[in-house]
Amino acid sequence: MKIDVLELKPKKAVLKIEGVETYLVNSLRRIMLSELPTLAIENVVIYDNTSALFDEIIAHRLGLIPIPTDLSLLTFRDKCICKGKGCPNCTVRYTLSKEGKDEKTTVYSSDLQPAEKSWQIKEGNIPIVELHNDQRLILEVEAILGCGKDHAKWQSIQAPGYRFAPYIEIDKKRMKEIEEFIKELPDGLVTIKGNNIEINNDDKITVLESYIDKAKVDFITIKRDPSKIIFSFETDSSLDAEESLIKSVEILKEKYNEFGKLLKKLK
Repeated sequence: MKIDVLELKPKKAVLKIEGVETYLVNSLRRIMLSELPTLAIENVVIYDNTSALFDEIIAHRLGLIPIPTDLSLLTFRDKCICKGKGCPNCTVRYTLSKEGKDEKTTVYSSDLQPAEKSWQIKEGNIPIVELHNDQRLILEVEAILGCGKDHAKWQSIQAPGYRFAPYIEIDKKRMKEIEEFIKELPDGLVTIKGNNIEINNDDKITVLESYIDKAKVDFITIKRDPSKIIFSFETDSSLDAEESLIKSVEILKEKYNEFGKLLKKLK
């Protein structure tokens, strides 16, 4: 197996994986969606709400706010030594208190104040509700670990997907026609190397395909190589991309090991 990191940002990663079966990449994708733990708001206590929204709607919006997660410090509440009562090992608490001023005051996710500064909300510009005049919102929430298979609010990975790496085949006997066609393409889209054509950016392959279809070209063919897989995903910022990838691989490895043990018991 060979892995090349094409892009790695706090909230996005793109990998090129060679020498691996598709099912393994798809298994990793499914782990990210269903098994990767992250924090989300589970319990909401509303002390005062005179806004235009019902308590249930505000609670729902709070549940969708990405909560920064440190998996090295937290454990699942049902596995915690507190036996589900809620302690710093399994629970992160926030409070919110805001009153409307003038005609309109927007309550944002940044108004959630953590019990400890290390849990400060990263995505602070998410609107929760608008308060008018003397309207108030006072509440307290608890965030706990969960997985996407239990509820979508614990799904920290967005749009994980994979595709086969594209490559171009040409009719080398018609190079003059090919060169004339390339002149009509946007600058920098493809490069001629000897008797071959290479696309400079795989993300622009659909642009090339549209030009081929429009001109009804039959001397250039775009194909996909199943032995080279482009895997990409984004996060909601509760976990960064690198940590999400490493933890997902660890979970997948544990599941394969467990499956292997179960198979041995059948012999």
